Amino acid sequence: MPPELNPALPLHPDAAPVRLHSPAFQRDPAGLYTMLRQVHGPVAPVLLDGDLPAWLVLGYRELHYVTGNPELFGRDSRRWHSWGRVPRDWPLLPFVAHNASVLFTEGADHRRRAGAISDVLAALDQYELRYEAERAADEAVDSFAGAGRAELVAEYAGRIPLRVLAGLFGLRDDETAELHRDSAAVLEDGPDAGAAFARIHGHMELLLERARHRPGTDLASRLLAHPARLRDEEIVQDLIAIMATGQQPTANWIGNTLRLMLTDDRFAVSLSGGRRSVGQALTEVLWMDTPTQNFIGRWATRDTQLAGRHIRAGDLLVLGLAAANTDPQVCPVTGAGGRVSGRGTTGAGGNQAHLSFSHGDHRCPAPAPEIAELIATAAIEVLLDRLPDLRLSRPPEDLSWRPSVWLRGPAALPVEFTPLI
Repeated sequence: MPPELNPALPLHPDAAPVRLHSPAFQRDPAGLYTMLRQVHGPVAPVLLDGDLPAWLVLGYRELHYVTGNPELFGRDSRRWHSWGRVPRDWPLLPFVAHNASVLFTEGADHRRRAGAISDVLAALDQYELRYEAERAADEAVDSFAGAGRAELVAEYAGRIPLRVLAGLFGLRDDETAELHRDSAAVLEDGPDAGAAFARIHGHMELLLERARHRPGTDLASRLLAHPARLRDEEIVQDLIAIMATGQQPTANWIGNTLRLMLTDDRFAVSLSGGRRSVGQALTEVLWMDTPTQNFIGRWATRDTQLAGRHIRAGDLLVLGLAAANTDPQVCPVTGAGGRVSGRGTTGAGGNQAHLSFSHGDHRCPAPAPEIAELIATAAIEVLLDRLPDLRLSRPPEDLSWRPSVWLRGPAALPVEFTPLI
């Protein structure tokens, strides 16, 4: 049975839906989630770009239910009843238009595709990955170590996962830079998102042809050789999915964790003493500032009820990962500044029941979360080892977040430190 509506939360079915792309969301997404819970309960009506309707699943139990029942809430976007209202230049089209990606598969076909990706990722040497992440981190630090100042988002957090992924994809430096720009354009869901996605698709087609003629250890070669016998377009789309889910979310995980450690007194000792709190900070970020805050989406396969809401067949549901992780029903007790107290879920035990990697058949395939954690841990440990007196060069209250409904990451992290000679 689906989760019932929490009677402690008021529900006003006639309240107007809220636009997610709004100044209120950009200023304070957590505040918007709180307001939506108070007005609508754990499943709220919202409007996406172009005022297209959707349901935002805010509740932890509700999100767990939706992602754990693919026969009721599927990933095939062709079920959406609103396609007739979608303009050709809709910025969210790359995330919603059905294609051959594993992201849109279901049932046995999804298990075949996701299994191939898991096998390919599991075959990677994690010691080698750790070495490559540390080397990328050292090279990034070398580029600014003598200056005594740096901006850690563009100059550091964004560079390490990109460098590691570039090696796995067999990308040249010029290809890496262009893919990075296009990936950012797609994730920002602006007017150039469609053209940027088309260029990314072309890049992956070239990588596939390169792998076919000169097989190696790159991901395209490994997918070509997999016994699942993937079609070319399946491989191209899955390479796009691996790049999209592996680069910017991991960069945000690094940036959000550094932001936490540089602004929260509980982690201040660690900056001068080493690695003791890195794992704790990484876990806390997944609960409180998860790198992917919303994910689009699921489509109802038939009429159903969810938290007292009538969900029609073909309705679009947006997974509110950040809202679910901070659901008052499951979220740890918070202290000053809304941060987690030592008594809460993310204390020393490192509770991993968050939904940052989703849940169910379509959660991030193993070992992708472990690889992302390996890269993020290496990046933060190298930085703190090399620059132990790292400190922000502006007041914490002056820091801002990137304006995105989907991702959560700092716009900039300007820092100072003793220059290395």
